[in-house]
Amino acid sequence: MSGAPVKSAVLLLAHGTPDVLEEMAEYLGKVTGGRTLPNEVVAELQHRYAQIGLGETPGGEPPPLTKWTMAQGRLLEQALKADGTDERVYVGMRNWHPYIADVVGQMRLDGVTRIQAVCLAPQNSRTSVGLYRRAVLAAAAGMEVEFVAGWAEHPLLAKAFAERLRPVWQQACEEAGRRVPVLFTAHSVPCRTITTAESSATTASAQLAPDTYPVEAKRTADLVAEEMAGVGFGESDWYFAFQSQGISGGPWIGPTVEDTLKAVKEGGAVGVVMQPVGFLCDHVEILYDIDIAFKETARKLGLKLWRAESLNDSALLIKALAEIASGRYTATTYGPASSTGV
Repeated sequence: MSGAPVKSAVLLLAHGTPDVLEEMAEYLGKVTGGRTLPNEVVAELQHRYAQIGLGETPGGEPPPLTKWTMAQGRLLEQALKADGTDERVYVGMRNWHPYIADVVGQMRLDGVTRIQAVCLAPQNSRTSVGLYRRAVLAAAAGMEVEFVAGWAEHPLLAKAFAERLRPVWQQACEEAGRRVPVLFTAHSVPCRTITTAESSATTASAQLAPDTYPVEAKRTADLVAEEMAGVGFGESDWYFAFQSQGISGGPWIGPTVEDTLKAVKEGGAVGVVMQPVGFLCDHVEILYDIDIAFKETARKLGLKLWRAESLNDSALLIKALAEIASGRYTATTYGPASSTGV
């Protein structure tokens, strides 16, 4: 992003995604921390990414996650400048280019000494946010880092999701000739990550704390439902499930989308609207898992499936990020502290 070197800057953090199919094995190695996955797992994920348009050779359109994350960074920088907080915004990925370590290195060269790190995963989990935090602190030795660890309850986040959900829910109800339930989702995580307590370094004396991710994910859904009350949306109109459980083995938290769709059908519904409230932009878990796989599952059950548009370049989302980055919204944070002392 453009701009003169500054002492304080914002670092947006995202998962990262391969640019071409032939990079899949290397990418998955980053995701799993170096663990090699079976060839059939790599092939299956290549198939899924190919279905959403990822190519075999460089030079094509960037993958959706990269495209939208970079756009969010640019829009946030513009919003901060318009608000009089003229801070530069950088974007770093944990599992692919541009890697967090490389971006933090560039920040050093640009004269940045204080980083406001904001993870583009609003609900705090040690399997996502915790790993981003670890990567930032490892790269930012000697720099001051304030890491925003969770903003699941930001009112503008709920408003942004409701803004996307409202028109498609009303359309679905009209097409179906009856009320259509909404299925809110968030990405599943391994069961071990929420059943095993972890040391928390938010205080001088470490404490054991459970992972709050499942609670925060459902809380976001609850707040979106509250925002929908103005169009007659009620408590009985929605369900919640965890999607995209890992395909490499081990138990992951549920309920699953597949089981929930069966329950929706058994409850007499003729269709369902899905909205993933754990994701801030299009990527494979939306464009393949929902738009292709879950849509086919719903069809076999006799359900029509609609999906709310992803936030992507939502003005309300950018406003929420600007409030967080500028300190106008008090999110759950680690810091400020030296990266070597947290």
